[in-house]
Amino acid sequence: MSRTPSKDRAQAASAKPALADALAAELRPGQSIELLKELHILTREGKLNQDSRRKLKQVYHLFQFIEKLLDELLGHAGADFSLADHGAGKSYLGFILYDLYFRTRSAGHIYGIETRAELVDRSTALAAKLGFARMQFLNLSVAESAHSALLPDRVDVVTALHACDTATDDAIAFGLEKKARAFVLVPCCQAEVARHLNQGKALSMSRTPLAELWRHPLHTREMGSQITNVLRCLYLEACGYQVTVTELVGWEHSMKNELILARYTGQRKRSSAQRLVAILQEFGIASLLDTRFTHLKDNQPDNEIPA
Repeated sequence: MSRTPSKDRAQAASAKPALADALAAELRPGQSIELLKELHILTREGKLNQDSRRKLKQVYHLFQFIEKLLDELLGHAGADFSLADHGAGKSYLGFILYDLYFRTRSAGHIYGIETRAELVDRSTALAAKLGFARMQFLNLSVAESAHSALLPDRVDVVTALHACDTATDDAIAFGLEKKARAFVLVPCCQAEVARHLNQGKALSMSRTPLAELWRHPLHTREMGSQITNVLRCLYLEACGYQVTVTELVGWEHSMKNELILARYTGQRKRSSAQRLVAILQEFGIASLLDTRFTHLKDNQPDNEIPA
């Protein structure tokens, strides 16, 4: 028996609520459908494909961690509360943070820092279209942003999602300069330490059997990545932060699955500073003290964050 147009229309109409319910189950309460379409996470028909579903899970997982920090810090900072998102790219994280958290509040300003001018222009236009008035996008490198007059003297939260190589270190330096109360870091490719390990490989091979850990290029890269993040955590502890390292559950498609959370307590760990220096010396990369860990030399009160 052939189907009639009226039956087809009736079945299509009955399917729409089911599709809407399935989509609602994927999204956070209050999430803007228009924003997700503009970010190409949803299709123009309001559907999720597999790639965009994974992308949305990434940002939602990170949002769960950041939301707790914002709840802790927003009340203390009040109307001047600010968050800087480094290596913002298309600003998925910044837009979703604003949509889910700041849009319904009167306080909080988000700065997206990105070197690609076309992405900055696109994000600026989207924020204007959606009425996200307290979002600003700046065409700067992470290093440049620390001394830019376009940002406030104080930034409360610093985020860096997959900022490549030394950009995560630049984000840490930015946060220390801006007396950040918290960091949320998901490091990406890290080559600087691996380069230094390679430079001293011949000497290390003769000095210690531990050099076998980075004799092969693949191991050098992996060791460099691991050492880099250990040093970053020790550095933050030495500068007065309580550090937590965890795995972002649900990012199965990404090998870069490490989340570093740091909250300022003011309790500088001398032991962390000592261990950081010892590791640099043991691996023959002590020259990084003069480039990456400069705040270790100055623990004067003027560098401390007021309570």
